[in-house]
Amino acid sequence: PPCLPASLPPCLPASLPPCLPASLVSLSLPPCPVPSSFSDEICVIPRGIVFRVEQQDSARGYMLESFQGHFCLPDLGPIGSNGLANARDFEYPTASFEEVQGDVKIYNKFCGKLFKKISHHSPFNVVAWHGNYLPFKYNLTTFCTMNTVSYDHPDPSIFTVLSCPSETAGESAVDFVIFPPRWMVAEDTFRPPYFHRNYMSEFMGMISGKYDAKVGFSAGGASLHCCMSAHGPDRETTERAEEAEMSPVKFEDGLAFMFETSAILKPTPQAMSCPFRDTQYKECWKGFERRSLNL
Repeated sequence: PPCLPASLPPCLPASLPPCLPASLVSLSLPPCPVPSSFSDEICVIPRGIVFRVEQQDSARGYMLESFQGHFCLPDLGPIGSNGLANARDFEYPTASFEEVQGDVKIYNKFCGKLFKKISHHSPFNVVAWHGNYLPFKYNLTTFCTMNTVSYDHPDPSIFTVLSCPSETAGESAVDFVIFPPRWMVAEDTFRPPYFHRNYMSEFMGMISGKYDAKVGFSAGGASLHCCMSAHGPDRETTERAEEAEMSPVKFEDGLAFMFETSAILKPTPQAMSCPFRDTQYKECWKGFERRSLNL
């Protein structure tokens, strides 16, 4: 089992998720009801933690590795003391240890490379421990969603679960954002995410269901819009939103997430040559008619 010493999360497993004992603690992500369903929980493993992943069946998911800072709750500002991801809903593991003799492979990551060593006993044999630096998990269904109750589309930062600050004030190394089921009540407003380009790179993924701004973007999929790349909803979603009545609507068809980072993300050769890659992605914006203003 690999030891990845950079802040690892969030890991969003589908199928039957793993149990993660780290040093002298164990943390379990509960099995999903059926193998084809998805877990609503994420797990965060801080930098430097030795851990082992145990699973009963195959598992798939999304994983993020940050090379600076640590994940923390975002500053709530005028929201006040409660809202978004509340501190009370994060769960820490139960202390434990194991006394196992025999050869154990331990992998360590250093300067982008994996190194292996053989230990003659389990690294999880520590029986005394002090501090609060340890893995934790969070159930995304406990997220207290904020949204407008008047007009306009709030910035996606209003959906931030965890943030990893950078050394530059006001700029995150990476934010973990979700788009959960929620009421949409804005009046005189284009309700889907608007067309934009920004300084941050956006990696989107679908945990379950479907995305409200892109037809065909289903669970297990992902999209990447790098720094200053213009993007927005597809033509079908745009036309439907322009014609929709401005009555309250509850979106509960899916759970999407976003890794938003100030870093430039470079796809690997494996990603670029993947047979599942959508080489016609840009076609979703084809066929837009020129709009005119009624002044």
